[in-house]
Amino acid sequence: MKIKDLTTLITRKAGIPVNQSMIAEVLGVTRQTISNRIKTDSELTVSELMKLEEKFSVDLLGSAGNDSVQIPYYQDVFASCGDGSIVFSEDRIPVSVSKLFINNYSPNKTYSLINASGNSMSPFINTGDKLIIEHKRGDEQVNDDKIYVFCYKNEFFVKRLSKNIDELIVKSDNENYRPRTIRDEDLNNVYIIGEVVGIIRTV
Repeated sequence: MKIKDLTTLITRKAGIPVNQSMIAEVLGVTRQTISNRIKTDSELTVSELMKLEEKFSVDLLGSAGNDSVQIPYYQDVFASCGDGSIVFSEDRIPVSVSKLFINNYSPNKTYSLINASGNSMSPFINTGDKLIIEHKRGDEQVNDDKIYVFCYKNEFFVKRLSKNIDELIVKSDNENYRPRTIRDEDLNNVYIIGEVVGIIRTV
């Protein structure tokens, strides 16, 4: 769930006007910090949501009723934010996830939950984050600069992608990592699994 959605949501659920300064006070940060996190499209952590729930007496985690959805969690699948990772097991368990964590949730879409490892996508994605993936059909196009989980030469990655006619540009958010271009026949080794539409950060 993103910070930019908070004021409207809490105001609606609590029945009182809530602004960004109030949210900053509850989270123990400055108003400027909240503004910066909104600019960077920052996700809220579970602990931050719990603080806000307690302060405003609202349900933000969507633990009951129609506010949550069950999706498969691949506990042993780690999408690398760095040099790639190999999947040794695709065992999965069903987990309940609040729809508030899923951008533009739709019951007609297919989702799953996997893990992130590495630091090339920080600060947007950190190692240990759980990523909510909206699975894509084979005929769907890559939207430039969105974050995708994809398989390349049997390794899993999570990166920002941009697509030209005969090449795929792979970018990291961490400036220490240079963009990479996949061209020509190597594009046949790329399989787009889905777009990252939510992040669950527990600490």
